[in-house]
Amino acid sequence: MEIATLDWLRTSEGERLVAHASRAWADHPGDPVRVANVVRRLEPDAEKAAAATTQAQLRAKAAVKFGSAAPLMFFTPDALEQATRTRVADHRAARLAAAIPGGSVIDLGCGIGGDLLAFARAGLVAAGIDQDPVRVAMAEANLAALGLAGAVMVGDATTIDTGGFDAAFADPARRGGRGRVFDVEGWTPPWSWVLDLLARRSLVKVAPGIGHDLVPPGVEAEWVSDGGEVKEAVLWSPSLATTDRRATVIGEGGLATLTEDDDPGAEVREVGAYLYEPDGAVIRAGLVTAVAAGVGGGLVDEHIAYVTGDDAFRTPFARGYRVVEHLPYREKQLRAALHERGIGRLTIKKRGVQVVPDELRKRLALRGDEEATLVLTRVAGQGTALLVEPF
Repeated sequence: MEIATLDWLRTSEGERLVAHASRAWADHPGDPVRVANVVRRLEPDAEKAAAATTQAQLRAKAAVKFGSAAPLMFFTPDALEQATRTRVADHRAARLAAAIPGGSVIDLGCGIGGDLLAFARAGLVAAGIDQDPVRVAMAEANLAALGLAGAVMVGDATTIDTGGFDAAFADPARRGGRGRVFDVEGWTPPWSWVLDLLARRSLVKVAPGIGHDLVPPGVEAEWVSDGGEVKEAVLWSPSLATTDRRATVIGEGGLATLTEDDDPGAEVREVGAYLYEPDGAVIRAGLVTAVAAGVGGGLVDEHIAYVTGDDAFRTPFARGYRVVEHLPYREKQLRAALHERGIGRLTIKKRGVQVVPDELRKRLALRGDEEATLVLTRVAGQGTALLVEPF
């Protein structure tokens, strides 16, 4: 998209056409040709019609991340893919605002402004920089559309002196022309730049799979999940850190956080009446034993992220199951046991065993009216099958 096209989309005429395109998408979901024809009947200019149609489609997709703000915002496909979910960005911004009340932050590589919006909403003085002029223009447009204050400029984030700000935020690009980049020095900017930034007051969003060994001493690594899905890891520089490892879980009921200070450790024990499946952020943070201690239980195996206990607990950090019975682990005997119980619909959860659930389900050839959940894992090093039910 050209900046001139974005400027036109922001006019009253452009807004009306995007609204028209949005209604067309709602009326004809999954039929882009028909939507394009509907829009072209109102706007014969092909470029304007295409721009409005694309924005309407992207806004519909953006609702998952940006909620009620999505219909007011502007996106590019790549920028929307890279943008942080609002609930996750708002948590991060609120935490920073608590550390530097009323302070200033610069977003180094702000893109279309998703994180910048969160900083501004949190009451911080927010500024952003990005090399892409179109994304900078969209960031300005998105701030204006939501009535938020902030300054944005085009430039190279790696050359900026962040000393004039109370904190700096960065989200290095982890995708290249060939897809995801796993070598941290292949990020843009690279890991060496990230380490230099973390020597100052800063926070850096990184891939959830980052190794604990890469986190510098004194830097806090926080893994964040939203709706049960791990979304990011954030590195907090020593001047902002409050612990070494943290798991933050965001759900419909609110937010909960767990740190290594909550982890007294736990031992391996036999399977009890209940099984707990820790949230992905807890697993990434290496805090499974904290969950075990929290439910008064232990681990099923020292290398497996399942927790077991004798009592039922509701916890935001794990999903709980009642252990119905132990079933044979060998496939032939397992099939017979499931057939005997009339199970036709089976959810298979596995951890620490070489099983492909979809392939196993086909081989089991189940027929019946009952529905069940099967957990395949190792208990004290041995393959184990557990029939469980969520509670």
